[in-house]
Amino acid sequence: MLTLITGAVQDRSARGIAAAVSRLITSGRLPAGARLPTVRVVASGLGVSPTTVSEAWRNLILAGAIQTRGRSGTFVAGPLPPRARLRYAQLSGAGVDLPRDLSTGVPDPLLLPDLTESLRRAGDGRWAGSYLEAPVLPELEALLRERWPYPPERLTVVDGAMDALDRVAGAVLRYGDHVLVENPAFPPLLDLLQALGATVVGVPMDSAGIVPDGLRQAIRDYRAVALFLQPRAHNPTGTSMDGARAALLANVLLEAPHLLVVEDDHAGGIATAPPVSIGRYLPERTVHVAGFSKSHGPDLRLAAVGGPAHVLDTLADRRLLGPGWSSRLLQGVLLDLLTDPKAVARVAAARDAYAARRTALVKALHERGVPATAADGINLWMEVPDQQNALVALAAHGVAAAPGTPFCVTPLGADHLRITAGLVAGGHDELADVLAVAAVPNTLRTRFRTR
Repeated sequence: MLTLITGAVQDRSARGIAAAVSRLITSGRLPAGARLPTVRVVASGLGVSPTTVSEAWRNLILAGAIQTRGRSGTFVAGPLPPRARLRYAQLSGAGVDLPRDLSTGVPDPLLLPDLTESLRRAGDGRWAGSYLEAPVLPELEALLRERWPYPPERLTVVDGAMDALDRVAGAVLRYGDHVLVENPAFPPLLDLLQALGATVVGVPMDSAGIVPDGLRQAIRDYRAVALFLQPRAHNPTGTSMDGARAALLANVLLEAPHLLVVEDDHAGGIATAPPVSIGRYLPERTVHVAGFSKSHGPDLRLAAVGGPAHVLDTLADRRLLGPGWSSRLLQGVLLDLLTDPKAVARVAAARDAYAARRTALVKALHERGVPATAADGINLWMEVPDQQNALVALAAHGVAAAPGTPFCVTPLGADHLRITAGLVAGGHDELADVLAVAAVPNTLRTRFRTR
């Protein structure tokens, strides 16, 4: 088995070792239940430090590919149902129905614009043309281009932001390609990249987004094909990139002229930060996705994609072999919502409401000494001493949160939970009391109970 592993590893970094072993497991060459050589044996065989192999093993454990059994050793994990392998499926932290589910990451339905009038106006049949009409309503395309953060060479509409990411990734990625993402990142994106056979490399973040020095190092260490990022209201941290950071990242990306930037601006109209894009500096290498699910309704299933012709034309041509276009009827509804004064005011009010809810909950947590960030969007990223214990503590109070692990490409310096702060319309102090319990180490909890 050692020979099999060492023969498969070409990149001797922790990420490279983890990727090689993952491919061996996926292909069945390392079967479920097989016991892996010890960390020291693998390190000796590869000529690397045991620390490097330990980090690779941690990444594989996070991905559910291997599992430790104490002194018995480390084994290839048994087969899981396909859905259970997905990071996305792990986001429901409690695993049971609880009275207050803050694990979802979805918008508050009460803050979405009313579709009644828009549906009535769009339902007159104006949009139901033939198969041969343009895939995007001309009026909608014109409006989207006016709002785009840079002039895109091509623009189209697809069935939601994840559909956009799926189609872009399918157009530009090949099995084994290195792809850079934020760390932490959106779990469905990580699932998608893994399903395509990409080797994912996490790039560290700070309060303004991707760290330029971290991006530079990743570019120099790997010949990555693409960089996926969320420019505003990052899920899960709430971070938004500003213009200065976008300019710095664009300058770093000049070192990798082959690399495509893919931006997922999923929060759209409810983001507090102004629109920003690396495409302002590198339009020929940037694909920007504008989502409308959070701001106008998940069931609209619409997102716009703009970028260079060589990517968008490939996407559009491939789409002709499937759905062809997104419903022009729904495009008509979206166009109406984007131009109707009442709907525009409703989205603006939702943006303000989400900002107030985030601010109130973060303030209450900070007053209780709980580290948490929620600068934009609908989510709050809360540090906890132990993820599993924190989830159990919250469940005991009837609250469900999303575990932080599925968001992590590689382990962060601490455990976290994602809380959907946008669903918390009131009672912030009471909820903060409950969340603070989850953020207190077990030893202190015991001390509190024995007083």
